Amino acid sequence: MPRQLGDLEDAVMTRVWQWNRPVTVREVLEDLQRERSIAYTTVMTVMDNLHQKGWVRREVDGRAYRYTAVSTRAAYAAALMNEAWSKSDNPAAALVAFFGMMSAAQRRALEDAVRMVRVDSADAPDVPEALAVPEGAEVPGAPAAPEAPEAGPEAGESRPGEGGDEGSGPGR
Repeated sequence: MPRQLGDLEDAVMTRVWQWNRPVTVREVLEDLQRERSIAYTTVMTVMDNLHQKGWVRREVDGRAYRYTAVSTRAAYAAALMNEAWSKSDNPAAALVAFFGMMSAAQRRALEDAVRMVRVDSADAPDVPEALAVPEGAEVPGAPAAPEAPEAGPEAGESRPGEGGDEGSGPGR
């Protein structure tokens, strides 16, 4: 079962998932620095920890590592929801409460997902009537997550344990 990512881990993984390509520590650093003051070594440590935890794989590219997500953000979110749901002593009540927190758009997305599953599986149940949301109706729920900024320019970096502080490394 996955453990929820910490704030900085999530910020790093958001970029890795959104960019959907191998990324370097330096690229993630430069993008994070648009939002906050953060050291190269901090980002390097977080990415190394994400590798050790199995969230990313890495390959050597010159003197740098390039990191790639092992799974998608959707798979991560699904695993977290499944874990939370499995811990409930009343799964049906937990689902009803969860559905009550959803916005109209989130309920429509759920209805679409259930229809997709129904197409894939002839014996899948119909969407419960309780999930139907009248067109234009609003149900209080969590807002959509903000989009992460576009990827920065390609840059080199040092591997862990080979220097790589803010003022050194290739191109610096």
